[in-house]
Amino acid sequence: MQHLYELTNTLILELERLKDIFYKQNESTENKQDYFQYVKEETTPIYDLLSDWEEEAMVFVKKRKGHVHFKQIIATKENMELIILHSYYKDLRKRRYMEYHSSCLYVFNQLKEEIQR
Repeated sequence: MQHLYELTNTLILELERLKDIFYKQNESTENKQDYFQYVKEETTPIYDLLSDWEEEAMVFVKKRKGHVHFKQIIATKENMELIILHSYYKDLRKRRYMEYHSSCLYVFNQLKEEIQR
């Protein structure tokens, strides 16, 4: 459970870092292939972390009856994947981006609370 707690904390930090990227960074339009490679290198570790988190969270939710459910874990993973993508390729309105952000943050915090119980 401690590892899941640490993974969740790391994802919260990544979530905030991605939000900063979304608000600050401009897409480089000069060399799209270089930019694509840069994004791939930046995001691959986050996708790996998210995959590990999903596996452990599903096992945790299966063992304990709590406030976080399977569908929330799946939806959070999908929303986080959208956040990762849209942080670098800005084709989403800020309001919608922040809805995804808030949703992920809520589930991450709920899961942390359940782990601490």
